[in-house]
Amino acid sequence: MSLKLRSGNARVQAFGVTNLALLGCLALGLASTSIPAQAVEFDTWLHGTSLMGDVKYPKGFKHFDYVNPDAPKGGIARQAVAGGFDNFNAIIPKGDPAAGLGNIYDTLMASSYDEISTEYGLVAEEMLIGPNYSYVKFRLRPEARWHDGKPITPEDVIWSFEKLTSLSPQQRFYYSHVVGAEITGENEVTFRFDEEGNRELPHIVGQLLILPKHWWTGTDAKGEKRDISRVTLEPPLGSGAYKIGEFSPGKFMILDRVDDYWGKDLAINIGSNNFEQLRYEYFRDNTVMFEAFKSDAYDFRVENTARVWAKSYDFPAIEDGRVIKEEFPDRASGVTIGFFPNMRREKFKDPRVRQALNYLFNFEEMNRTLFFNQYKRAGSYFFGTEFAASGKPDAAELALLEPLKDQVPAIVFEELPDQPKVESREDIRSNLKKALELFKEAGWEPKTEIDKSKMPTGLAGFWHSITSTLGLSSDPTRSVMRNEKGEAFEIEYLVSTPSFERIALRLQASMERVGIKMTIRVVDSAQYVNRLRNRDYDFIYGGFAQSLSLGNEQKGYFGSASADREGSRNFGGIKNPAVDKLVDAIIFADNRKSLVTAARALDRVLQANHYMVPGWTNDMTRTARWNRFGHPKDLPILTVGFPTIWWWDEAKAKSIEAKQ
Repeated sequence: MSLKLRSGNARVQAFGVTNLALLGCLALGLASTSIPAQAVEFDTWLHGTSLMGDVKYPKGFKHFDYVNPDAPKGGIARQAVAGGFDNFNAIIPKGDPAAGLGNIYDTLMASSYDEISTEYGLVAEEMLIGPNYSYVKFRLRPEARWHDGKPITPEDVIWSFEKLTSLSPQQRFYYSHVVGAEITGENEVTFRFDEEGNRELPHIVGQLLILPKHWWTGTDAKGEKRDISRVTLEPPLGSGAYKIGEFSPGKFMILDRVDDYWGKDLAINIGSNNFEQLRYEYFRDNTVMFEAFKSDAYDFRVENTARVWAKSYDFPAIEDGRVIKEEFPDRASGVTIGFFPNMRREKFKDPRVRQALNYLFNFEEMNRTLFFNQYKRAGSYFFGTEFAASGKPDAAELALLEPLKDQVPAIVFEELPDQPKVESREDIRSNLKKALELFKEAGWEPKTEIDKSKMPTGLAGFWHSITSTLGLSSDPTRSVMRNEKGEAFEIEYLVSTPSFERIALRLQASMERVGIKMTIRVVDSAQYVNRLRNRDYDFIYGGFAQSLSLGNEQKGYFGSASADREGSRNFGGIKNPAVDKLVDAIIFADNRKSLVTAARALDRVLQANHYMVPGWTNDMTRTARWNRFGHPKDLPILTVGFPTIWWWDEAKAKSIEAKQ
């Protein structure tokens, strides 16, 4: 199941690709425990539901344990966003959507931050799960309202589902097993599924974003009919704790707290949404963004660059306590992260080529010289969780893998090898030799050729004779990796931020040693997103968080059906029947033990096929903040929680003003 929280995941943010909210580690000690699926008494209405056993909070609870129910309301929380925005339509895969749009809408159910894969009613007061998870019903709260005062209706829910799945290929895929939605009673809507036993389906339907049908099918201030399939900068009508206030496209956006928000007194919202305003400042350049933080242009920063964290937080506001530098442990997710070769292109289809690229990557040198040894290599596709495979497969894993014996590499049944390491010059030579052997097996060899740009002509010839006489380098030859067709092995490495170029240059130098020409292509964020959507790339660095309760989202990451789907996170283009079967084993696991077994078996197959060159991560979220805020003493396991459960501290704010 994909967790959808609101604070940054340092593991994924380390490469500047996403600012989605997920933090990670195993805090609940579930590694070797078999936990059965929730025992649902069918035809019973539930105030909450969990994939991890019983829910923590009983019906009628007052508030979540991790909040301050007496948190003061007021103040402003300012955050920074890289890039720009040109769209307030949250559901279409077009344009560059503004940050924070999730704050203006409510969903049927809402997650608690101190339980894994657990939801409680928000727009829906209760839910009822059908026999063997064949359908789910939601009973809407009669008090649920849009910001214009009109009620949220079952018609809104059904219309939102239809529009979301028709306009967004990714959401259509995510909800592909939901085959019908209908009104089945007063304030009641039922979603029916085309398969049984998929216990996550009621949860993902509970995450559905609800949109106001009457607003989107109406007319704007100019009398023109609105079109939900198009990009818009008209502030949309919402139902959540905030609404869009002042904004300037690509520069800033302010969300204003809704004073008469219908859900402010619900138990799940007590102690949350404390700021009067949320402001998002946009920056095109990361260096400018950091300098803006130092000059107090925004309040809270998640630091993604190891060098900056190690070297640049020495300005006066740090020294006198106006800015607090603090690391928070990642305790609730794992990560898939690395360099993804695009297997939709012929040169990357052979797994030996992809494995060879891994042998060319010198992580240890990069970690030492660029990252100040702050990172770990993330070899597993479920790094940081109990789902990561290690050693030899156990009997339960073998029971899943043996029927796939003819479809998976033999190494799957052996002990997983370590990632290539560089701890000496001998390791460099050894890894280079191994890479060349793999390339040769795959039909690629470096050829020595004349580099015409270095050929001596005219005065250049005279200079060549002088350098040769003096014993200086003037070698006009070069090494070019070619296949039997004579095609050169060339890679365009697509980068979305200039700060990543220094990493790309290290990799480029390694490629040149074996005759591979790697071109580094830096594009702006909008172009990068469009090229990803259209699969127009050779090689990217990317990733996504992995929750502690895997489910249907794995189809979008690794399933064959998502390989050619625009906007999916199947970056490499994986199409593998064995992978599909193991993903199904995850989705239909009926207890925790079988879920862990299926995930470890899948991890082995993914690693054995070398679908990515593993990247790096750390297990801390590095933050800095201007000291104007309070937060709960014991933060929940799933998030740092800024700004959702933090609050404005007037005394601290005045202290900063006095020092400036």
